[in-house]
Amino acid sequence: MSDKRLQILVSAVNKDAQKLPEAMNIESDAVIVNQLIGQDEKSCAEESEEYIFRDHAIKIMRRHEKGVGRSRNLALDNSDHEIIQFGDDDIVYDSGYAQKILAEFDAHPKADILLFNVKAQPGRETYWNEDFAKVTWKNYGRYPAYAICARRDKLISSGVRYSLLFGGGAPYMNGEDSLFLHDCLKAGLSVYRTDVAIGHELVSESTWFKGYTEKFFFDRGVLYHFLYGGMAFALGFRFLYKNRLTMCAEMGLFKCYRVLLSGIRHGRTIKE
Repeated sequence: MSDKRLQILVSAVNKDAQKLPEAMNIESDAVIVNQLIGQDEKSCAEESEEYIFRDHAIKIMRRHEKGVGRSRNLALDNSDHEIIQFGDDDIVYDSGYAQKILAEFDAHPKADILLFNVKAQPGRETYWNEDFAKVTWKNYGRYPAYAICARRDKLISSGVRYSLLFGGGAPYMNGEDSLFLHDCLKAGLSVYRTDVAIGHELVSESTWFKGYTEKFFFDRGVLYHFLYGGMAFALGFRFLYKNRLTMCAEMGLFKCYRVLLSGIRHGRTIKE
């Protein structure tokens, strides 16, 4: 079982990209897209380079465009291995993680996509898999991109791409990972979760969350339109009611819902 079958696709922003393979403990070939946001285009030119790190082929692509969806799609377009893994620049992987990923895919040939455990920093936990099980429409919305590994040929043939509307550097806040898995399920890909852990997230400040502001609820409404269509109104209220003591403490439940509704209606006017 060769780790040359695996390639990690890392989305980074304003990082010293050559230091990332060591800092992240990368144990496979990699494509690193480093977006140079707010940097002078003359002194920081767009360029690509390739080199070897601990016997692994590393390709770095520096770009001035912004948006995590653009970053992930560019990395995917430049991937060429059997198994691909999405990653972020603030994840540190456990030694031996590459072999664990490949072993899981070999043990579960029916899986097109596997969602692995990566320990989030305190306060950002959205999931932790306790078993191996199929991911369905009921439970796909909790997983970050860095949990996702896929059979590249299956993903490419499905035509699924990351949205350019959501996530860091995009018009609307987070949600791009949920929308990606939504589209994978819609395309008929087989998605499974596994209790295998492969790394942890470093403590850092969120690049998008600035509190439970009107923009937070508006953007959530836009996302709910794309995720749930005609069910967005009901599921949006359920989401707010469930989290009313924290999310709605300042603005109130019904004002938050009115803002979320305006986001849903706005989402109906958007053509991606």
